[in-house]
This record gives sequence, structure tokens and C-alpha cells, in this order.
Amino acid sequence: MLNINNNVKNLLFLTIFLTSFLLWFLYSNYLDKYSSSGIYEKLNISKDVKNEFDLNLLWESYDRIKNEYYSIDWIKKEDLVSWMVSWMIDSLWDKHSEYMSPSDKKSFEETLAWDFEWIWAVVEKVDSWVVVSMVIKWSPAKESWILNWDLITKADWIDLKDKNLYDAVKLIKWPAWTKVILTIKRSWEIDSFEKEVTRQKITIPSVQTKILEEDNLGYIALNMYWDKTSEEFRNALKDVKNAKVEWLIIDLRDNWWGYLQSAVEILSEFVEKWKTLVKVKYRDSLFDQMYYSLNNWEIYDKKIVIIVNWNTASASEITAWALREYDKAIIVWEKTFGKWSVQEPFDLSNWWLLKLTIAKWFTPKWHNIDKDWINPDIEVLFKKEDYEKHYDRQLEEAKKVLKEFIKHWALKLSIDRYKEIEKEEI
Repeated sequence: MLNINNNVKNLLFLTIFLTSFLLWFLYSNYLDKYSSSGIYEKLNISKDVKNEFDLNLLWESYDRIKNEYYSIDWIKKEDLVSWMVSWMIDSLWDKHSEYMSPSDKKSFEETLAWDFEWIWAVVEKVDSWVVVSMVIKWSPAKESWILNWDLITKADWIDLKDKNLYDAVKLIKWPAWTKVILTIKRSWEIDSFEKEVTRQKITIPSVQTKILEEDNLGYIALNMYWDKTSEEFRNALKDVKNAKVEWLIIDLRDNWWGYLQSAVEILSEFVEKWKTLVKVKYRDSLFDQMYYSLNNWEIYDKKIVIIVNWNTASASEITAWALREYDKAIIVWEKTFGKWSVQEPFDLSNWWLLKLTIAKWFTPKWHNIDKDWINPDIEVLFKKEDYEKHYDRQLEEAKKVLKEFIKHWALKLSIDRYKEIEKEEI
């Protein structure tokens, strides 16, 4: 009886073992199939990513942190994942690729739509300081003569030094039509000083036109490149032609973003049909694109002076480079920002946004301005008294340059020759 019971027990044990092994095998295959197809398809991830490299070290480290780290209960697991992704993006060494939280994503989308209420200046955190990296044209900050690279140390007398960027910005911005007292530290000033700025929700025109009759010059300011900018620019150019002025200033200062197609359509007013305006190169060369002039055979062929500054970037740099390379314009003021790349936003499953550089653009002569920037033909820097007197030295210098070209009536007068003329007159 004992022997029979033992045999039954052994048989039962073997049956349970084999059944468990079979279930484990089937379940593992199911998980593998689910993870390699279902999850990857749902998240729109290519299947070969799974086998591209070994992530065991990542999971091993995470497991150690989860089980051994003393303060793990104080840390949210989602924060750990976000930090991992952020570090991965930082390792690309690309200032234009970003991993954005839902709040940052909202601010980014508001910026693209120009739908926000504040002093209209872009700030960033450098070490412990809140630094103005760009003052937007026609903004409350611009009207108050806040400058690039100013340090904002306080907002309504609240110290910003130890606050993160998000909390600092909350004190500076919104709501519209309220005032904020900013304490500013400027590099050449010994003492800090205060400026009162009225927050506004404003509409910035993408194109502004003036006829400078006393100088017989046309002036067009391009503030951004959005979907209707090329049409507005075309109308502005007609106004310049109808005024019968012979020369044109194009102001691209603080124009830091926009659509590539708008730049192509604007350039088509100046460059002969089918000539290359910009080249875009992708990682896969099959997607490379060449953008050509769409001109209708009516060329604006007068001499142009373009005004640029450090905040001239992206589509405006495409415009300035092409016009200079085709000998249509000369450039005045300071070197530009150097935005050589094209980004695409990707919505992630956790509601965060991943903005990645997917292509680089090159000028008609294959310059990549990330390396070359755009250095002006004639450099003109503001002086301290210009800020005090609200004197636009760059615009006045641009007028002077054009007058010299008019005076000597040379459409292709070289920059070197212009400088020689200046010396002769001095």
C-alpha cells in the first residue's frame, strides 16, 4: 500500500511539474509575442528597437535602486523614468532636442501660437540666475528697453536666485494688463536698477512696412515666418515698388522661428526661377529635399541691406544666407544665432512631448550655419548711449550703407570697396 501511494505521489508530482513547465513556456511565448508586436505596435515603435542593444544594465540598476536605495519611498517612480529619458536626450548634445513635461509642452505650443500673456521676453536659467536670452520685437519688454543678457534678480521684490525656471517665470508672466517690477543687473552697470513693465497679450504683425521718404528707401520688417507671411510680404514689396523707391532694407532682427516654406516663397521674389534656395538633408538620403525658387519671372533686383542680430535664427537665416550668396544683399549688425536644424515634435504615451532634430539644412553653396553662423558684412554694435537715448544705430547704419550704394550707383559694389570709400571720406 505504501509503495502504491508513493508511485501515485511521484506521478502526480511529475504531472504537476510538466503542466507548470508547459504553462510557463506558453505564457513566456505569449508575453514575448505581446511585447514584440502588441506593445511596439501600440506605441508605434519599430520592432528592431527591441534587439538593437541590451537594456539589462538599465533594468539591473533600476532593480537595485528600487530594492536597496534608502530613500526610495521619497521618489516617484515616474520621476525616475522621466529623469532617465531626460539624461538620454541630454546625451545627444543637441540644444534643439528636448523632452517636455505637459506644462512645458503647453508653454511651447502657446509660444508657437503666440498666445500668451507676459512681458514677451524669453528667459532661461543659467547657474542660479534668470537671464534674458531674447527680447521679442514690439514687446512690453522691448518698449521698456530690457536687453538680451540682462539678469532678472527679482520680480516684485521677490528674489529669483534660488527658484527654478518654472517658478521664476510664473512670477514674471500673466495676467495681462497688470504691472510687474523687475530688478535688473546689467553687465556694464555697477548697481542693479528697477523697471516697471506692463504685461500684455498682444498681436505681433508678421510683416511691417515703411517708406522712409527722406532717404528714398523702403523698409520691411519680418517679425516671424508663419503661413501667411509670404503673402503679406508680397503685398509689402508691392507697396515699396509703387512708392518708386529704389532701395530696400529688410529687418530680420529678433526673428527666431518660422516655417521653411514661407522663407522659400519670400526668397522667390528675389531669386530667378528654379535656382536652389535651401537644401534639407535627412539621416536617410532618400528623404533629402531641394527647395527651388518659385519666381514668376518678375525679379526685385535692387540692392538690399539686411539687418540681423543674435536672435535672427532658423527661417530668417535661410533668407539672409540665400540673398547674400546670390549677391542680392549685404548684411549689417552682428552674427546670427546659428539654427541649422529641423525639429519634429512627437507625443509620447505619458503625455510628455519629445522634440527631436530630424534634419539639417544647408545654403545654396552648402554652408551649414551651425559651423559658419552668419557673420555680418559690416558689423555695427550698439553703444551704451544708444540705449539711454533709444537710438537705433543699426537701422541708421543700414540707411548709410544703402546711401553709399546709391551714391556710387553700383548694384554689385563689393563690401571691400564700400569700406575703402568710407576710409576715403573720413
